[in-house]
Amino acid sequence: MTRRPPTARRPLIAVPARFAATTSALRYAAEVNARALVEAVWRAGGEPATLHPHAPGGAADPEEVAARLSRFDALLLPGGGDLAPHRYGAPDAHEAVYDVDEEQDAFDLELARRALASGLPLLAVCRGLQVVNTVLGGTLHQDMGGPGRDHRHLRHPVPLAPGSALARITGAGEVRVSCYHHQRVDRLGEGLAVTARAADGTVEAVELPDYEGWFAAVQWHPEDTAHEDPAQQRLFDALVRAAD
Repeated sequence: MTRRPPTARRPLIAVPARFAATTSALRYAAEVNARALVEAVWRAGGEPATLHPHAPGGAADPEEVAARLSRFDALLLPGGGDLAPHRYGAPDAHEAVYDVDEEQDAFDLELARRALASGLPLLAVCRGLQVVNTVLGGTLHQDMGGPGRDHRHLRHPVPLAPGSALARITGAGEVRVSCYHHQRVDRLGEGLAVTARAADGTVEAVELPDYEGWFAAVQWHPEDTAHEDPAQQRLFDALVRAAD
């Protein structure tokens, strides 16, 4: 990446906060984002800005969300807890579903809708990919089968589809990724194309071939290794370039 002059304006990258019951430095509940994530955006030349999730009663106001998002140059949808299964039409919740928050869900889903409708540059990470898939009418496997079958604390190689946007962005035919998830795409959302799969068939990346803006979505956590892996950092670099 080209280093940004110190006085240059940094593109403003919206990153919705995650609700946290406790944090070590605060006495009460908090709204947080992973330090590695915001540092990856900063290294890319962006200004990461935390968005307060506001969707009282589990329903976001589309006009309010659109107005708030219009002040930003790009959106980064980060990882987090599970989406409520009813959001993608499931009648029941698997016992392994955890950290569901209806306000968080409603806000993230509406952010994704507004960003996709406006062509705003969008990078979706882990839960973020699942949010986009849900917005586009897709569904999720609620649990991948428990220990040994999920992708928690897992690093593994993932081949990228030749000629895909992800292959061009990363400059690689295969990347080594850091994962933490127990759910995965089941039915693919409308317009999405799979550009990477794990050895077990898990969808690891998707793109929108007909999208007018910049878009990338990965099931892994590129921020985990972006500080040492140029291929992962290039995802954040590309997002900030598209936002500039």
